[in-house]
Amino acid sequence: MNKDTATYLKGKKKQIMEAWMNNQLKDAALRDDLMSVSELQQQSDEFLTALLKAFAGPNAEDTDSMNYEPIHDILNEISITRARQGFSPRETSSYILSLKEVLSNMLEDQLKNDPATLYREIISVNKILDSLSLVTMETYIKGREEVILRQTNEMSEISTPVIRVWDGILALPIIGTLDSARTQVVMEALLEEIVATSSRIAILDISGVPTVDSLVAQHLIKTVSAARLMGAECIISGIRPEIAQTIVHLGIDLTNIYTKASLASALKMAFSMLNIVVSRSSEKKNLGF
Repeated sequence: MNKDTATYLKGKKKQIMEAWMNNQLKDAALRDDLMSVSELQQQSDEFLTALLKAFAGPNAEDTDSMNYEPIHDILNEISITRARQGFSPRETSSYILSLKEVLSNMLEDQLKNDPATLYREIISVNKILDSLSLVTMETYIKGREEVILRQTNEMSEISTPVIRVWDGILALPIIGTLDSARTQVVMEALLEEIVATSSRIAILDISGVPTVDSLVAQHLIKTVSAARLMGAECIISGIRPEIAQTIVHLGIDLTNIYTKASLASALKMAFSMLNIVVSRSSEKKNLGF
C-alpha cells in the first residue's frame, strides 16, 4: 500500500466508519441481544483508528510488524469477549470482513481512472484484512476452548457431589461416563471429604453410569484403594444385572470390594459395619398437620 492511498483513507475515516456501521447493522446475523449498537460503534471506531494508522506506517502489509501490535491487542480483546458472550464464528469473522467492501468502494472512487493502481491497492487491503481475520478467528477459538473447558470442569464438579448421608458415612453418586480425568476429580473430592468428616464408609453409587467396561472398573478399583489408604472402606452400589454380566464376562475381579444392587442396600450394609441400629418407632407423634 502506498502512502497516497493511506493518506486518502485516513481523510475518509468518517465516511468509512458510517458505511462500515451500516454494513454491520443491516447484517441479518447481527446479535443486538449480546451487544448494544453503542458498544459495537465504540469497538469499530477504536479498531478503524488503529488500522488507518498502521496503513500509514512502514511495512503496511506486514501484519506481524510492530505497527500492528495495537491492532492485535484490540482484536484479541474483541474475539475473547465475543467468544464468552456467545457469538458464532461467522458473526465474529464478518466483523473484519465487512470492512473489506467499504475500503474497496472507497479505493474504487479514488482510483477509478487508474485501474492498475486500483488493482494493486485492493489486493493489498484484502491481504491485510484477510490476515487480521485469521488472527481474530484464532483468538476466538482459544476463547471458546477456555469457555468449554470451564463449563466441563463445572459440570464435572456438579455431577460428582459427595454427600454426607450419616455420621461417618459418605455417598458419591456418579452420573455419566467415568474416564481418567473424571476419576481424578471423583477421587480428589472423595478423599477431601473423608479427611474433612473423618468418615469410615464411602458409598460409590454407579446407578447413573451407562456402561461399565474394564477401564471404568479399573478407575473404580483405584478410587476404592485410595479411600482405603485414608482409612475408609468403600461400597459400590447400583450394580444392575447387565453391569454384573459385563463384569463377569470381562473377568474383572471385584471380590475384595463390597458391592450392592441399590443405594438402600449399601446404606443398610454401612449401618451394619458401623454397628448402627435404625429402628422404626411404634409411637405415633403429633406432627402438627
